[in-house]
Amino acid sequence: MSLDVIDQTLLNELGENARCPMALLARKVGLSRTAVQARIARLERDKVIVGYGVRSGGAYEQSMVQAHVMLTVGTKQSGQVEAALRKIAEVRSLLSVSGSFDMIVIVRASSIARLDGLIDAIGLLDGVERTRTSVVLSTRFQR
Repeated sequence: MSLDVIDQTLLNELGENARCPMALLARKVGLSRTAVQARIARLERDKVIVGYGVRSGGAYEQSMVQAHVMLTVGTKQSGQVEAALRKIAEVRSLLSVSGSFDMIVIVRASSIARLDGLIDAIGLLDGVERTRTSVVLSTRFQR
C-alpha cells in the first residue's frame, strides 16, 4: 500500500504524539477535522495503524538498560527460539537479519545485573548457538 504525503505526515505526527488533537492535525496537513478523522479511520481499517502506545521518558527511561543481543541459531530452530523469547517480558523486539548473525534481540532491563541474567538465559535457550551483546549507551533520537 502506498501512502500520500498527507497520510505520511499524519503517521509521523501520531508517532510523535498519539494524543495529538484532531484540530491540530488538521491544521498541520491543511484539511478539515472531518477529513483527517476519515483518513485516520482508513489507516486503521487498512491496518497501517494497528495501535497507539506509550513512550516512557525522564528518570524512568534513564534507569533502564537496553542491549542488542545478536544470536546465531541452529538450523531450523528459529521458530523454537522465537517462541521462547516471546515469553521473556524484557524482550522488546526480535529481528531476523542477514549477515553473520541470524537474529537481533532488543532487550530492556531494570539493571545491569538483570541484563546479565537475561543474556545468560538467552544464551542457554535450546537452538541458540552463539550470542554477542552490545549495550546501548544512549539513544540519540528515535522515531
